[in-house]
Amino acid sequence: MAGIGIVVLRRAMSTESKRMVDRFIRVDHAGEVGANYIYRGQMAVLGNTEVGRVIQRMWDQEKEHMAKFEELIPQHRVRPTVLLPIWNVAGFVLGAGTALLGKEGAMACTVAVEDSIVEHYNNQIRALVEDDPEKHKELLEVIKKFRDEELEHHDMGLEHDAEAAPAYQTLTNVIKGGCKAAIWLSERI
Repeated sequence: MAGIGIVVLRRAMSTESKRMVDRFIRVDHAGEVGANYIYRGQMAVLGNTEVGRVIQRMWDQEKEHMAKFEELIPQHRVRPTVLLPIWNVAGFVLGAGTALLGKEGAMACTVAVEDSIVEHYNNQIRALVEDDPEKHKELLEVIKKFRDEELEHHDMGLEHDAEAAPAYQTLTNVIKGGCKAAIWLSERI
């Protein structure tokens, strides 16, 4: 009888681990799709300015991130969030809207989003390590690499005058709040 309990416990842990990975891949895919649209919106407004190259460089990395999560979705049989169409529009509007404030507004948006994402990725890294770092080795490598690149984007935003944006603190706090809400929803829906 004890053997059956262990088998059931192992399956339950395995199921719980699978749910966690599904949630992480779903939300990370949604986030990278959203980032793609944010940079698309910024490029629509600022693509032909001196900061266009900086935005393009960050966008190119986000495209790589999105492509990786688009591989992981079917590989892990994860259902993408049904909110993707909303995040596409919201991302573009956020990117273009902040870019209309000038390069400082676009960079403030980048700083706020990337700050939220770095915190989010760090939380995922901790959870995966606590669960089983060996079992999640591939996903941990992906998330750590992307976290480091998101941190570079954050720092690039600061280097390109993000803090000079109009109402910087208010703007970044509102964007961070939106990111936290999008993360919470995309993990679940």
